[in-house]
Amino acid sequence: MRVLLAGATGAIGRPLTRALIRDGHEVLALARTEGSASAVRALGAEPVSADALDRDGLLRALDGLSADAVIHQLTALKAPKRTLTADDPSNLLRERGTANLLEAAGVLGAGRFLTQSLVLGYGYRDHGDRFLTEEDPFGVRGGTVADHVITGLVEAEGRLFAADHVAGTALRYGVFYGPGTWFDPTPGSRTTPVPMGGGGVVPWVHVEDAAEATVAALEKGGAGEAYNIVDDRPSDWSELATARGGRQLRLPAWALRLMVPYLGALMLDTRLRVSHAKATRELGWSPRHQDHRAGMA
Repeated sequence: MRVLLAGATGAIGRPLTRALIRDGHEVLALARTEGSASAVRALGAEPVSADALDRDGLLRALDGLSADAVIHQLTALKAPKRTLTADDPSNLLRERGTANLLEAAGVLGAGRFLTQSLVLGYGYRDHGDRFLTEEDPFGVRGGTVADHVITGLVEAEGRLFAADHVAGTALRYGVFYGPGTWFDPTPGSRTTPVPMGGGGVVPWVHVEDAAEATVAALEKGGAGEAYNIVDDRPSDWSELATARGGRQLRLPAWALRLMVPYLGALMLDTRLRVSHAKATRELGWSPRHQDHRAGMA
């Protein structure tokens, strides 16, 4: 297929571009700057100079081009703010960016559309020990600052599934780790804050596994379907931080909540286990890295 990829130079975008090309797909990649365009070319994709948030400029840049599918992997996580608000940059990409890229799919004649979602949309709270599936309620808010994230996820999935000109698929990823993420095992990568005592439990997924799952969803995913993309074993934050070889700042709960309230909701309040059985059954995908210990190695 010929694919328009938004977010090709991000943490998942780079391995996804390589995986798509390896599977024989042709990749057109949005690039806002010449630096991004050079990075896209180095990955083997063809850059398209456009910004997903600039509707008119995006549609002009795509005029005369064609594609079979659009994949939306845009986020704004490199420099997160201390507090989340309704105008959070990632939410803007999930809301306006999704709307613009859906229009772009129409211009391109694309019949498939995949969008990035997150398992955290099931709610930042204690879900107990049961593994959740795609049949469980999604978009449940808890009255915390994390509700802004859930609103963006619900908006992105809602716009996608309401569109009648594309077969839409939502990929609900676990927390990314691996090269280019906040949890990067590469020597010299950034130090990340984690709660003392381990904090809550969340599902994880290595970015290479997430990329492979996305290619599988492009080729086999059903219209109007959502898939949980996670590894086999959820874990607390200290386990993964320890596997990184000491590049973590361990903070007491009160300090974490005070410094970055969102991280308090994510790292302390959330106990979430999620099953990837549907993705394994329908997409033929399972994670190559069963958990972070294998992935970090």
